[in-house]
Amino acid sequence: MGPGVPADVLTGTGKLSVPITGYYKRAYVTFLAGNGDYVKGVVGLAKGLRKTKSAYPLVVAILPDVPEEHREILRSQGCIVEEIEPIYPPENQIQFAMAYYVINYSKLRIWNFEEYNKMVYLDADIQVFENIDHLFDMPDGYFYAVMDCFCEKTWSHTPQYSIGYCQQCPDKVKWPAEMGSRPPFYFNAGMFVYEPSRLTYESLLQTLRITPPTPFAEQDFLNMFFQQTYKPIPLLYNLVLAMLWRHSENVELEKVKVVHYCAAGSKPWRYTGKEVNMDREDIKVLVKKWWDIYNDESLDFKAEEDRVPEGETCSRSPIIASIPESEICYIPAPSAA
Repeated sequence: MGPGVPADVLTGTGKLSVPITGYYKRAYVTFLAGNGDYVKGVVGLAKGLRKTKSAYPLVVAILPDVPEEHREILRSQGCIVEEIEPIYPPENQIQFAMAYYVINYSKLRIWNFEEYNKMVYLDADIQVFENIDHLFDMPDGYFYAVMDCFCEKTWSHTPQYSIGYCQQCPDKVKWPAEMGSRPPFYFNAGMFVYEPSRLTYESLLQTLRITPPTPFAEQDFLNMFFQQTYKPIPLLYNLVLAMLWRHSENVELEKVKVVHYCAAGSKPWRYTGKEVNMDREDIKVLVKKWWDIYNDESLDFKAEEDRVPEGETCSRSPIIASIPESEICYIPAPSAA
């Protein structure tokens, strides 16, 4: 459990940290670019949140190149579609770990969604299997996310990978004293809890202009920017699939609430089982769980039952509900891989 995060908040059993009257401006948010098949991931995510009976809506921050057909699909699933302009690093010809990472800086626009007090960001290749609304009740003023793993080859450019050190098992290979202080905790930016703020948004953009791009693009940038306010939360809120074969001793799969299908070949809507590690039984089970939600027509948005009253941009907390009454030129974005 991350330092400074009350156990009762993470288990959803603690006292409500906000007043028990009125509506609260909270929402989940994801990001979509291009005309590719990631729209299926967003639909699956919307249905997953609905299955867990989340009290809050899903906002989809989309780039201008998302076709109207896909926007209509998202609206039909009850998503709030918000178009944003792309953001590029100062020099966008850098060699990123993945080519499409260049467009991920556009995620920074979600800090400008000031109509919400607190949001939980989820990548489109994430599925939520248990209710996580209690994350909105964690203390304000911090950036919450799950620590990443440095054991896959995509991290081969880092000193952590070269010496075999990983923060998921810091005692297995200790950080060498001759290399100075151990690196600060590094989070995976596929899922995080944050507070939209105009001041933070402007500071993010200003800082980006003077920060050289790095291989993991906006994830490296966010780790640098929020280093002082970052608080780790348990990996059950963002299970990166590599954890299953790199750090199985740290994974209690039956307790995992959020699964991140980010390993090569793991996207459920593209799954063949032929890529490395994709023939594992636990992967097959997780892919099937995703498809079970995606194909469940009973989870489709029903406007009459689920529609938020006109003029309201938020929903009540699940606990409350149980009580009666900068100018940047546009370049078409590649589809996320």
